[in-house]
Amino acid sequence: MMLLLLSPQRSDPRLLSQFFYADEKVSRVVTEINGLDAEMDPQQYLVLLNQLHLSQAHLLAVIERIMEECIPTQRHSRDYLVKFPEELLVDNLGNHMLFAAECLLAGTFIEVEEADSIQLRPQARNLLCSLELVRTVLREQSLSQPGTYSEPVRAVLIQFDRLFAEFELSYVSSLVAVKSPEEIYRQQEIIVLFCETVERALRLGYLTQEMIDGYEPLLMFTIPRLAIISGLLIYPEGPLSLEQSPEQMSRVFSPFYNLLKKIRDLLRVLSAEELALLERSLCTAELDDPRGPAAAPAWGAAAPTADPPAPWGLLEAPHTEPPAPVCPAGSGPPGVAGDPGAHSRQGPGSSPRTRPGAPQGAGWGELRSRYGSTKDMLHTLFVCISGVADQLQTNFASDLRSILKTVFKIVASQPEPAEEVDASQEEEGEARAANAPRLAGCPLCSSAAEAAGLRQAGTRGLPEWVPDSSCSQCSACHVPFTLLRRRHHCRSCGKV
Repeated sequence: MMLLLLSPQRSDPRLLSQFFYADEKVSRVVTEINGLDAEMDPQQYLVLLNQLHLSQAHLLAVIERIMEECIPTQRHSRDYLVKFPEELLVDNLGNHMLFAAECLLAGTFIEVEEADSIQLRPQARNLLCSLELVRTVLREQSLSQPGTYSEPVRAVLIQFDRLFAEFELSYVSSLVAVKSPEEIYRQQEIIVLFCETVERALRLGYLTQEMIDGYEPLLMFTIPRLAIISGLLIYPEGPLSLEQSPEQMSRVFSPFYNLLKKIRDLLRVLSAEELALLERSLCTAELDDPRGPAAAPAWGAAAPTADPPAPWGLLEAPHTEPPAPVCPAGSGPPGVAGDPGAHSRQGPGSSPRTRPGAPQGAGWGELRSRYGSTKDMLHTLFVCISGVADQLQTNFASDLRSILKTVFKIVASQPEPAEEVDASQEEEGEARAANAPRLAGCPLCSSAAEAAGLRQAGTRGLPEWVPDSSCSQCSACHVPFTLLRRRHHCRSCGKV
């Protein structure tokens, strides 16, 4: 009876009051599970386990909000979260950590090596003991003074926050490969390279801003392909610099170190027209013929030979009978070495026009002579560059997804700022809120007396809800909204 007299009201918006009922629900579910015979009623046991999982997640979310309110400047650093794979950064990661700690302490099987389990068990024990202490102290505080936080409360919250962060980092590190600070910096350099690549593609007309703002799925492949060319040819001193060793490169590109070298050497002998054709082809999902459907096979297709060489092998060894560096007339796309018009403009016996700064000489001619035609050479580059970029989607899906997500945030068009609300509109909104109906027991509405008076006056129309964009915090307790702390409108007054 005394506990009922001291317990806070359910409508109390203060966090300690919310904690009281969240903690009470967890205790009630645990009591039901302990008193149930799982073998006799397995279905009910599963139902209770699901309720326990949900109630623990809610309790942990309330404790997290309490720590943000009570010790905002004394929280343990969470910078290590950037080292985690993106798929682990879910909303209920904290609940998973507590479940893992309980399993470790109980000796239940989880996907951790035995040596790691031995090291993690003391941390798990300290974390769970700290959580029980936090629940005890917060419960006492919610019954005595739910509006303030005493020094003992602050002390146990600081300790729990530190132990939780230490266990989280240790446990995740035992499951997956955690990025080093050096690798994080290298991937940030790759983000810069991808952004520079997108800006260059926009200038050259390979991409449009509408494609980026619409998040077209094709860009997931196009941007990495173009970035390989940019990193090897346009920005050779960036993160794809091959002057460094493979160990100094990002783990995303280091497995392709030798192949990237051969791609770079072949890119250097391309003319400006050939490079443009290659980049346009990499921006599409198919190798389209730039001259139309009735023309000869597309420049990106393999040369029609009886036994065509494998594209990956074309970078390894030359043909047994190397042809001349200059392609025969009509064998390549227009505007390149095989174009009769381009050939006549260059003069008899001249080599294809190259990009400014492209290396020439014996090595240049020898490299081009390894291929039967310009089509062979461009097809080889297309397949190899696409192969590297597409393997990134498979072997480093999480890293590439994180990189592209950041790139889109940077290069996408920024939303236009909302128009400022003039004074007359603000006064109109305030008057509408003042005239809105009140509901007894709602912390957003006014007193119950006003609600009773409005009910006697008769029913009113539905209130106009306050827009989500104009309200960043709770109208009752002024706590800011987050991903976990969602907005909910009062159906009587329309406030959030």
